[in-house]
Amino acid sequence: MNPVAEKLGELGLPAPLSELAGKDWDTVVVGAGHNGLTAAAYLAGAGQSVLVLERRERLGGACTLERPFSDDRYVVSPCAYVVGLLDELVMRELRLRERGLRFFVADPNLWVPFEDGSSFGQWLDDEKTQADLERMGVSRKDIDGYWAYEHLFDEVRRKLRTGPRDTWVGETPTRPEIEELLGHDQRMIDLCFTASIAEVLDDYLEDQRLKDALFGQGVIGTWGGPHEPGTASIKLMHYQGDFEGQGPVWGYVEGGMGMVSFAIADAAQEAGATLACGVPVGRIVPGEGVETEDGTLIRAANVVCNADPKVALRLLGDAEMPADFRARLEAWKVRSPVVKFNASLSKLPTWTAAPGESWPAQATIDVTGGVDAAQKAFEECAAGEPAVGFGEIYIQTGYDPSPAPPDRHLMSVFGQYAPYDIADGDWDSRRGDVEKQFVDLISRYAPDFGDCLEECEVLGPPDIEKRIGLTGGNIFQGEVTPDQMWEGRLPSRTPVPGVYLCGAATHPAGSVIALNGRNAAKALLTDLAAVA
Repeated sequence: MNPVAEKLGELGLPAPLSELAGKDWDTVVVGAGHNGLTAAAYLAGAGQSVLVLERRERLGGACTLERPFSDDRYVVSPCAYVVGLLDELVMRELRLRERGLRFFVADPNLWVPFEDGSSFGQWLDDEKTQADLERMGVSRKDIDGYWAYEHLFDEVRRKLRTGPRDTWVGETPTRPEIEELLGHDQRMIDLCFTASIAEVLDDYLEDQRLKDALFGQGVIGTWGGPHEPGTASIKLMHYQGDFEGQGPVWGYVEGGMGMVSFAIADAAQEAGATLACGVPVGRIVPGEGVETEDGTLIRAANVVCNADPKVALRLLGDAEMPADFRARLEAWKVRSPVVKFNASLSKLPTWTAAPGESWPAQATIDVTGGVDAAQKAFEECAAGEPAVGFGEIYIQTGYDPSPAPPDRHLMSVFGQYAPYDIADGDWDSRRGDVEKQFVDLISRYAPDFGDCLEECEVLGPPDIEKRIGLTGGNIFQGEVTPDQMWEGRLPSRTPVPGVYLCGAATHPAGSVIALNGRNAAKALLTDLAAVA
């Protein structure tokens, strides 16, 4: 375990603030989320003097580790749960595995129980998935349709990530360039830009159980139901990884997701970057550096901002910038329907669809009433009413017992749908109701879940905003619908001289990827070389 991980990212100040302010830095990075730390590691590795300032007492942003329960032996990542898009290029260049980063690939990668006691699993072994389809009594046409559906997404992934260029590295391709990379195949183009996930499923499948099992990846984290145009691209975004060389799969990080940030922080420190926690930045002063909230000016030639676009705009204040860029940040959509449910368990729940089996704890599990129920839940959410109609469940201790006391377990749920503003009440008055919705939803498939539950925390969008600093509680720093992806995602370079963006709102996407930070660092270094 590296020194940052041993402290769970609580590094404090490396020197008095006055001492940090007494130095002229090449670059100040605002925000020590994983992308800010990545940018710092690359910049310091290139010989720059780099200072990272984090407002919280711990680094990692949404990808960190906390102790939220009365028993502090439980260590929980509050908002980031599984890894799948963390890019191999960054892992290799920053030697993250050598810094203690270890993974477990989830198997089945997706498991969906149904209320009738049957289930569907996407296993790492295709033959086991095929056996599940046959066990369900799925028609031959739908079995072929299922494999064709998966093949379509994989073909797009390969063309965009492993073709003539990796479209996630560096600047985004234009839409005409994407269409050319896709061979002008209209099905693939629609997948990227227009189709709903429900529409694509209808094109390939008739069995409603399969549609209900598979739609979730098209709405996760999204302000929209499965029938909303563009939601197929959400599934595509989550399908762009090649985790552990096994393709677009997901897994768990030994020790919890915060270990990703801590390993990157170790790389940044080794390269010479200085990391400071508990130092909130109040203003970005282009050409001069940043000003902390207490008025201290920290001088730097360049500023790399890891904060979301709304916070970046506030920090820039009345700084001179083109009107269209200011308007773009002002219009950036950060609506979020996501509510997080983190729980400590006295034992693993018993799933009706897998009686006596322990392997569900090694899956990612989707619980839902189906496509139409999810659409209705979103519509209720849009009207201001929490309606938890979809939950993706992760059980860290199914692979890794270290973040919990002996014989205890951790469960985290990525839930939808719940609004920032509740029409009838507020989050303080309705939190218990939302908690009950989670318990009721899971209990439909694991009837003893309530008996397993020891403690839990429910984090609605305002809670995520307050704790992590993400405007609107949006974990992707903004919606990842097609209008805010590719050319619609923010670039690393801003039109404000010396100011760069590296957060999840930049290309390529939201999630724990780290290429955003790398892209920003490479852009800054390229610009410096051009004027040298």
